[in-house]
Amino acid sequence: MRRFQVRKSKLQGEITIPPSKSQTLRAILFASLAYGKSTIYNYLNSPDTFCMIEACRQFGATITVYADKLEIIGLNGQITHTEDVIQAGNSGIVLRFCAALSALGSHPAVITGDYSIRHQRPMHPLIQGLKKLGVNVESMRGDNFAPLIIKGPLKPGHTTLDGSDSQHVSALLIASAFALGPTTIEVSNAGEKPWIDMTLYWFDRLGIPYKNLHYQNYEIKGMTQYPGFNYSVPGDFSSAAFPLAAALVTQSSLKINNLDMKDPQGDKKVVEVFRKMGAKIDIENNYLYVHPNANLEGSIFDINDFIDAITILATTACFAKGKTILKNIAVAKTKECNRVTCIIKELSKMGAIIQETNEGLEIYHSSLKGATLDSYNDHRMAMSLSIAAMGATGLTQINPIDCINKTFPTFIQDFQALGANLEVME
Repeated sequence: MRRFQVRKSKLQGEITIPPSKSQTLRAILFASLAYGKSTIYNYLNSPDTFCMIEACRQFGATITVYADKLEIIGLNGQITHTEDVIQAGNSGIVLRFCAALSALGSHPAVITGDYSIRHQRPMHPLIQGLKKLGVNVESMRGDNFAPLIIKGPLKPGHTTLDGSDSQHVSALLIASAFALGPTTIEVSNAGEKPWIDMTLYWFDRLGIPYKNLHYQNYEIKGMTQYPGFNYSVPGDFSSAAFPLAAALVTQSSLKINNLDMKDPQGDKKVVEVFRKMGAKIDIENNYLYVHPNANLEGSIFDINDFIDAITILATTACFAKGKTILKNIAVAKTKECNRVTCIIKELSKMGAIIQETNEGLEIYHSSLKGATLDSYNDHRMAMSLSIAAMGATGLTQINPIDCINKTFPTFIQDFQALGANLEVME
């Protein structure tokens, strides 16, 4: 099993951010539901991408993969099923979105995934939302986790669900757009709103009619049809958070490119967070310029809108003066791992003063030292701990690390090119 060995580092240079995972997966899905041909450029070469491709092929789309683009002949919203089980791999988006789309067909479908999908990604909100639209959904173990057996068809009507995790809401929005009539969706505990905005960005782009009343009530017309399209995937702000943080914890200068500040990705708010902590970050066109600053200050941040950044923000907070509190973090407990518990445990091994309180995740300025760390096979944990190690004294070992391919397949070579003291050990 491969692992990282990381020592204190000084970085310099320019880094190109990989394409957005969330936008890549949405582009593939919406292209597969179109009629005619779509071309997607600059897609993320990731295991999640290929799980979505295979799932959409099983629904009936024709997808040709090239090194620099995907060509997709859509199925015009007409879902078919093969006898194969839909494999979501490690992707929550593939799991939730494709479970909902399976309900558009009239034949039973089975969807499952890896260990974390089957034990860490709850499906209860989506299951209940689908059942109220006439879909027969069964959790095979009876625990509201995958594997699921789903039998449609989804009927127009009214449904309700908990929206703490936005993926359930996005999944129902997309499926309802292809129902045979209008659907209303009532959402309680609406959270992660920028990720809903990302889905609605696609509705607007493709001319799918809807009404959004304060993220609590939606009206979807149904019977959607739209032609194929061309789309170039922008860079991923979730991934940009890592070189941004690396520049701050190592007091280095970096130029970060391939970012579109107009794209509706929630994690672009990490730029505002780092600036509030005292980071000197300039924005020019599609570039971010990060300048050294040894005087970061802790503060209080509600991070529900960019919850995937919790591990890298906790890491950066160790290098900020005073106390940092990350609030509204519950959804982080149901990602690839329980990111709250896991980041506390691993940063504590390095000497961090970090704990969960009633307010959220509380981190104090800490002097970090090298340690042997577990990534829990979570890409964001692996990369966050690597950044922590670049600002720590001594040697840090992190394993496993191949999980980084989920969102940042060039992480190793890119950071080595910047001068990171990072080695891969077999």
